[in-house]
Amino acid sequence: MSSIHPPAVGSVVSNFPSATSVTTRQLNNYENVEGVGWGGVAIRICDVTRILDPKGISGVRSTGTEHGTLYPVHSQLVDISPREAVRRVGDELTVLCKVPYPIDSCRVTVGSTSYRLLPENQDEDVSYSGQGLRAGECGAHIRSVREEWNGNISCTLPPQTGSIELSAHMRLLVAKAPGAPQLVSAPQPTFREGDVFVAQCVVPDGRPAAKITWYFDEVQLLAGVHQPVVTSRPGSDLTSIAQNVSRTLSADDNGKKLVCRAEHEALDTPREVARQLVVNYPPKRLEAGPITIFGLKLGSEGRLNVTVRASPAPRAQWTLGEVVLDPPRTVEGVTAVEPAALGGGYYNMTLVMDTVSKDDVARTIGLRVTNELGQEDFIVRLSTMDEPPGVELGVGGIVGVVVGALLLVIVAALLVFARATDRWCFAERVLRDADSEAPLPPRDDVTGAENPSHDYGDKTADKKPDTAV
Repeated sequence: MSSIHPPAVGSVVSNFPSATSVTTRQLNNYENVEGVGWGGVAIRICDVTRILDPKGISGVRSTGTEHGTLYPVHSQLVDISPREAVRRVGDELTVLCKVPYPIDSCRVTVGSTSYRLLPENQDEDVSYSGQGLRAGECGAHIRSVREEWNGNISCTLPPQTGSIELSAHMRLLVAKAPGAPQLVSAPQPTFREGDVFVAQCVVPDGRPAAKITWYFDEVQLLAGVHQPVVTSRPGSDLTSIAQNVSRTLSADDNGKKLVCRAEHEALDTPREVARQLVVNYPPKRLEAGPITIFGLKLGSEGRLNVTVRASPAPRAQWTLGEVVLDPPRTVEGVTAVEPAALGGGYYNMTLVMDTVSKDDVARTIGLRVTNELGQEDFIVRLSTMDEPPGVELGVGGIVGVVVGALLLVIVAALLVFARATDRWCFAERVLRDADSEAPLPPRDDVTGAENPSHDYGDKTADKKPDTAV
């Protein structure tokens, strides 16, 4: 693309390139117009509109009408902040527009009213804010936001020289509280363990859209939460938000509340809608294998308690030999008590014996727990001994005991292995034993003070007496 040469100051541009071939960089390549402290270009107003806004989009507009009049124009757009804000009715708001050159005045349009703001006038509902016109700042301080001001707020900044005004706008959302949240789910009153539960929360007609958060009782629900969908009606600036959640139900979900909580800028406190879930499941035992009741005393009353979990409420049936007891029933001093609810789906199955005998301790008692979804059978044994330590250990304690026992077994096995193979510390013992078990020399070879045959110094042979004459 060919370079563009700046026109002489005071002349009319008659050979300016077409708008579609001029770029922002080319506009910035022009030398400063005399008397203006910023990069500009002297062109006709009709060319400004064609070059900077060829499609008629807002951003630069002309207030002059005389064709061929000279005006300095800067290619940079107005810096406006914030570009979007959410405020409640009665809140304050400050909007600041800036250009890098002095401006002649500051005009701000709020709602349907246009305000000419002066730095020295601070008594109006909409007053000037900024560092002054010479600093190129046109700001508006709104003391109290009104409902009817929802929409665009625009600022217009005329330069000190010329008549080309730059404009910008921001979006003000005047918060409006949404309607009450609505929870939509399956109409059935109860569910079964393993069912997939799906619910939808809708918060209608808010400005802006509300924020939805799901909870299970007081615990925030994250798994199974789908992406929200925001919609609006034609011709309305109010928006509705809907969000789904899905969950595979378990026994732990029974009795819990599914809560949809809606938060919004126009609400002082969140709004909620909830549904309590009823999840049914067959009786469940809390421990495997036979159950032993410890601490009973012969000749005293004996109370047998077995805790189970079920929904709906379970029924109990006790069997003592040939006797079958359905609560409430008493036979030969033995009473079957109605199941007692403990909360959370837990129930106590209780059998009371007026007097515990040796026969009671020797025999096995049967317990069958049933509800509409199934049954669970238990074997109950009685013991007059105290409950042994560790019976009431939790899972962590039991794991600790097992790990400790395994470590002891491993250490013992390593010691046996080391001793059998003469490894590690046992290797030195083998060497010492080897030294101490070295064979003794023959008796004739042994010398020393403690051995009669062990002489010191020279050894002389025994001589026979000389008998020669």
